[in-house]
Amino acid sequence: MAGLDPAISLRRAIILLNGIAGTSPAMTGAMSTELFFLITLVIKMAVAGLFVISATIIAERAGPFVGALVLTLPVSAGPAYVFLSLDHDAAFISQSALASVANNVSVFLYTLAFFFFARRFHTYTSVLLSLVVWAASTLVVQSIPWMGMTAVLANIAVFFVCFYATRRYADAPMPRVPLRFADILLRAALVATIVALVVTLSFTIGPSATGLLAAFPVVYTSIFLILNRRVGAAATAAVIAHGYPGLLGFGMATFVLHAAAIPLGNPAALAVALLVAMMWNGTVFVARRFATV
Repeated sequence: MAGLDPAISLRRAIILLNGIAGTSPAMTGAMSTELFFLITLVIKMAVAGLFVISATIIAERAGPFVGALVLTLPVSAGPAYVFLSLDHDAAFISQSALASVANNVSVFLYTLAFFFFARRFHTYTSVLLSLVVWAASTLVVQSIPWMGMTAVLANIAVFFVCFYATRRYADAPMPRVPLRFADILLRAALVATIVALVVTLSFTIGPSATGLLAAFPVVYTSIFLILNRRVGAAATAAVIAHGYPGLLGFGMATFVLHAAAIPLGNPAALAVALLVAMMWNGTVFVARRFATV
């Protein structure tokens, strides 16, 4: 399998630390390796959590349109791929990103399912039913031998379906509600958990499953669980409707990561993919502002 052996990476780090401290590697044992891994994992979870807290505060204060654009930036998958790139080579990142592009189709269908379920059922029931739709569509997506362009075309096709099915609900007002620390903490915890799972399991589940897990709609799930109860189905539907252009942009950014990882290397490919995501959503923002002038 492509990628670095985590045990080798950890042993090298521990040997270096022991050399600085003046102790021998034999004195540390397996427990030191496990402790080092746990410390780095906690740091990665904390960074991801702080990132999503910042994005959440901006989104809740900016209204459904700007909020949707912020939330469809790679606030969950971005940190996950950064940490993956530290442990795996470019081929692994490229294949994982291709799986994320393809699985973005399932995320589109997940949000569309919640859009309709939330108008008829309780929040928790709607999320559960929508996750069933996500799981079923993911099984279908994973059974298809995707290439980069076919995955992009699938994203474009499902974007148009979702966009035109929801666009007349995009103008619902967003009630002004106070920020609650417990809600923000829940979102951060969900994202941090996904990042921990991606980083920990990536060595055993392979690049395709890693890409699927990295693109799991954890930010949308947290929004549905919290926002739908606080502001109602109509305002949540407006966020979903406004989010589809940004969600398509996320698919394009992960496609760029897939295409650029091997020729450019992980750091440059990640930087270009992030730039694409930001420029895409920035263009959507500017186009919307000019359209309303």
